[in-house]
Amino acid sequence: MGLQIDVVAGYPINEEMERVLGLAEAVGEPVSVTFVWEGREESERAVLVPAATLALWEHWAPTAYPTGGAADENQPVAEEPELAHPQEFGAFTLFRRRAGGRTAVARKGVVVAELLDPDEAHWLQEEARNVRQGFMDPKQRAAFEEFLARQSSPPEQ
Repeated sequence: MGLQIDVVAGYPINEEMERVLGLAEAVGEPVSVTFVWEGREESERAVLVPAATLALWEHWAPTAYPTGGAADENQPVAEEPELAHPQEFGAFTLFRRRAGGRTAVARKGVVVAELLDPDEAHWLQEEARNVRQGFMDPKQRAAFEEFLARQSSPPEQ
């Protein structure tokens, strides 16, 4: 992904969600978030994508993120997550979707961002960029490809 911002949040309480969402909204870019849930040994990684940025990616991405494993007979069938009530954290309400694993983040009744799996966020951003490049005139595309070649790739995690 382009700009890489990493944040660790102890729990999605009002102040922490506001801080992370503020970062994402200020730069208009996704923010990698690691949630350290109380009482759990493992942390949860997600990418907080501002709603407008996600809408742009989904506009240009030609298909939905491949879920994988559906066609592979040797893979165990993934259990469907249980239906859960929305979780309220101060001014924010988190709505975890059963299909796809995304979590919508709403503030005052408006979805302002979504938490996505890091792989899905990366895939969507890349697909959108690739399709959008196809709409550039050849001169603009060459300049853009030159620009991308000069960019350093993000560090591997």
